[in-house]
Amino acid sequence: MRNYRLLDLGLDTPKLQLRSATDNLLDELADVVRAGKTHARPAPYDDPMSFYETDPDVRVTRWLRNIWQRRAQVDDDFWRLYFIVVLDGQPVGEQTLTALHFKSIGTVTTFSWLSTDVRGQGLGREMREAILHLAFEGLDAREAASDAFLDNDASNAVSRSLGYEPNGTDWATRQGEPAQLQRWRLTREVWQGRRRDDISIVGLEAAKSLLPLS
Repeated sequence: MRNYRLLDLGLDTPKLQLRSATDNLLDELADVVRAGKTHARPAPYDDPMSFYETDPDVRVTRWLRNIWQRRAQVDDDFWRLYFIVVLDGQPVGEQTLTALHFKSIGTVTTFSWLSTDVRGQGLGREMREAILHLAFEGLDAREAASDAFLDNDASNAVSRSLGYEPNGTDWATRQGEPAQLQRWRLTREVWQGRRRDDISIVGLEAAKSLLPLS
C-alpha cells in the first residue's frame, strides 16, 4: 500500500508467509471466519471474542470492526500489528503482535489462530517463530509474553518448545465461564540461543519509521 507503509510489513518462512492485514486479505480470510473454522475444543479464546458469536455474518462484522479499530491505533503506550497467515497463496489464519509501553518496557505479546483445515501441521509453531523474529530481530524487543488456558495443550506446547518459561497463572472467562490461564515469558537471551536464520522480514525499515519504538 503506497500511502501507509506499515501495511507493507511481512515475514517469509520456508512454510508460510505473514502478510499485514490489508482489507483485501481480511476480506479473503473472512470466509474462514464465516465458516466457523476458527473454533476449537476446548474453547481457546477469552471474552470478549467475536468468534463466539453464533450468527456468521455478525461474527465477521464484529471481527472486522475490532481489527479496523485497533489497526489504526499506533500510540506511545499501545500498538498492535495484525498479520494474515498465508499458506500456498491462501489466507488460513491470523497472527498479532501487541506492545504496551514498548518504549520503556520493550515487551510484546502474541495471539494467533489457524483454520481447522490446516491444524496439526506444525504451522502454529512456525508462525510464532516468525512473529518472534520480528519482535526480537526486527524491533529489538526485550521480552515476549504469551498466555493460554491450561487445557489449550497445543498453544502451551508451542510456548514450552520455544523456550518460554512459566510466568504464573491468571483467571479469565470464556463464553461467560471462569477458566485458568497459564502465562509464559520468553527473554531475548533465550530466544537468541534458539534463533533461526531462515526467516526474512519484508518492509522493516519503513514500518519502523511509523512505530513508536524508542
